[in-house]
Amino acid sequence: MTPKLLTPQEAKAHILKQGKTFKEIAKDIGCDYPTVVAVLNGRNHGNFGKAHKAAVALGIKEAA
Repeated sequence: MTPKLLTPQEAKAHILKQGKTFKEIAKDIGCDYPTVVAVLNGRNHGNFGKAHKAAVALGIKEAA
């Protein structure tokens, strides 16, 4: 069974609920901070490259 994908807003809420900063999450998943913030704010949809890696790690997209 495939886990439910999160919306960017749900992913942000989940991170904040954990008490972590976006910078900590970026370091944890091995992505740069600006890319993580762009994906979480919906400015980057995470279709390619670093943004896709971040979106998959954040639970917003499925791995290709």
